[in-house]
Amino acid sequence: MGSVGKESINEAQPRSYWRWSKKDFFPEESFQSWSNYRSALSQTGIRFKDRLVGRSDDANEVGEVRKESENDMKKCLSWWDLIWFGFGSVIGAGIFVLTGQEAHKHAGPAIVLSYVASGISAMLSVFCYTEFAVEIPVAGGSFAYLRVELGDFAAFIAAGNILLECMVGNAAVARAWTSYFTTLLNRHPNSLRIHTNLADGYNLLDPIAVVVLVVASTIAMTSTKKTSYFNWIASAINNIVIIFVIIAGFAHADTTNLSPFLPHGAEGVFQAAAIVYFAYGGFDNIATMAEETRNPSRDIPLGLLGSMSLITVIYCLMALSLSMMQKYTDIDPNAAYSVAFQSVGMNWAKYLVALGALKGMTTVLLVGALGQGRYITHIARAHMIPPWFSLVHPVTGTPIYATLLITISGSCIAFFSGLGVLSSLLSVSTLFIFMMMSVALLVRRYYARGITPQRDALKLMIFLLLIIASAMGTSAYWGLNPKGWLGYTITIPLWFFATLGISVFLPQQRAPKVWGVPLVPWLPSLSIATNLFLMGSLGAEAFMRFGICTVVMLIYYVFVGLHATYDLAHQKSSKTVDEEDTGNPNP
Repeated sequence: MGSVGKESINEAQPRSYWRWSKKDFFPEESFQSWSNYRSALSQTGIRFKDRLVGRSDDANEVGEVRKESENDMKKCLSWWDLIWFGFGSVIGAGIFVLTGQEAHKHAGPAIVLSYVASGISAMLSVFCYTEFAVEIPVAGGSFAYLRVELGDFAAFIAAGNILLECMVGNAAVARAWTSYFTTLLNRHPNSLRIHTNLADGYNLLDPIAVVVLVVASTIAMTSTKKTSYFNWIASAINNIVIIFVIIAGFAHADTTNLSPFLPHGAEGVFQAAAIVYFAYGGFDNIATMAEETRNPSRDIPLGLLGSMSLITVIYCLMALSLSMMQKYTDIDPNAAYSVAFQSVGMNWAKYLVALGALKGMTTVLLVGALGQGRYITHIARAHMIPPWFSLVHPVTGTPIYATLLITISGSCIAFFSGLGVLSSLLSVSTLFIFMMMSVALLVRRYYARGITPQRDALKLMIFLLLIIASAMGTSAYWGLNPKGWLGYTITIPLWFFATLGISVFLPQQRAPKVWGVPLVPWLPSLSIATNLFLMGSLGAEAFMRFGICTVVMLIYYVFVGLHATYDLAHQKSSKTVDEEDTGNPNP
C-alpha cells in the first residue's frame, strides 16, 4: 500500500519543464530497445499502409492531442492583435527586397501585375486557412488540418515542408535585415558579411543575421501578449514608413519609366510572381495562434482576411511607386527603395526607408518565431518529431523548446546561404503547402468518413486528380511554349469540367459551422490551379533543392516518424478500447 501511495504522489507531482531524458524524446515502444526497433523496421510496409489511411478528427486535435504539451497556452489574443500580427508577419523582406530584385531581373514595371497575381492566389489560400482555423482552433495550422482531412502521411509531407519553410524563411529575412542595416550605415550591403572561398551563394557568412534571429526568438519565448505589444509599436512605425514611400514615390513619379511595361513579356510577370509570392508568406502564422485566441470564430476571419486584404493593396501601390520612380534597368536589386529615392534627389529618405525595412523585417522575425514555434509544437504533439518539442512552459505559456529548434536551425542556414538561394526554395515549399490546403478543403466539404458512399468518394478522387493534372499541364505548357495557346484549349476546359463535376455530381457532406469559403468548389479549385501554376514558373534549380529536401524527409519518416506515429495511434486506440471495456473513461 505504501509503495502504491508513493507512486500516486509521484504521478500527481508535475514534472520539471527542464528535462531531456530519452523517454522525453522517444517515449514510443518501438524505440525502447534495439530489438523493438528492428521489429518495427520489419513491419515498415504494414505500418505505412496503416498511416497512409489513418485520420485524426477535429475533436482529437482540439482535445487529446493538445494534452501532449502538458500545459496550456494562454488565451490572450483578440482580432486587433491578429490584424497587427498579420502586418508584422507578412510585410518585410519580400516587398523591400524581392520587389527590386524581380522588377530588375524578370518583370520590369509589370512587377505590379506579379503582385496582383500572387495576391489573388494568396487570398484564395487565406479563405481556406480561415475556414479551417475557425473550426479546428489549434496551434498546428495547416499540419493539423491536413492530418484531419488527408491523413498522417500527407500531414508528414506538410510537416516536413513547414519545417523547411520556417527555417528557410527565417534565414532569408535575417539575411535581408543585414543588407538594410548596412544601408543605414551608408555601406555596401555585403560589407558586414565575412567573405570566404565557398561556393557562390554560400560564400558570404552573416553573423549579424544570427544575432537578430536569437534576439527575436528570445522575445517570442517570454510572452505572447508582450510580443503582441512590441509588434504593435514596430508595425505602426513600419506602416508610417510605407505610407511615406507610397506618397513620396508617386510625388516623384515619371510615367516614362513604365515603358516598356512588359520587357520580358507575360513569362517574366509569372516568373516574378512565383518569387514575390514569398512576400505574402507568413499569414499562415496567424492561423497557428487560434489556440491562444479568445474568440476564434470571430477574431480569426477579421484578423486573417482583414490584414491580407490591406496588405495586397499596399504591395501593389508600393511596387507601382518604385517602378514610376526609377527605370527598371536601374533598380538596385539589393536595396531598391533606398537607391530609388537617392536617384530622385531624396538622399536622406534612404535612411528612413532602411529604418522602416528593418522594423518590418524585425516584426516578421518576431511573429515568425511566435507562429513557427506553434507549428513545431503541434507537429511534436503528433510525435512526427520528438514530443519533447511540444512542451509548453507553465509560466510563460510558450513553447520554448520548439522555438529553440527553429532558431538554431534557421541561424545555421542564415549564416551561410544567400537570399537568392533561399527565396526560390521557400516559394516551392510554400506553394506546395497552400495547394494541399485547398485539396484538403474540398475533401472536408465533400467527404465524410462513414457517411459518403464509396462511389461518391471515388468520383471526388477522380475529379481532384483531373484538377491537379490540368493545372500541372497548364503550367508545363506555359514553361515549354509561353507564346502558344493550343495546349490551353485542352487543359483549361479539363480544369473547368472537373470542377463543374464536383459541383454538379457530388453533394456537400459538411457545412461550415461559423464561417466558410464562398463559391465552393470553384475558389478552392482555382487556388489549386494558381498555386501549381506558380510552382511551375520557378526554375529547375529550385525543384532540385526541393526534391533533395523531400528525399531527406522521407528517409527520416521511414526510420523514425512512421514508427513513432504508428505507436502513438495504436496506443491511443488500445486505451480507448480499454476504457470502453471498463466503462471508466479518463476525465
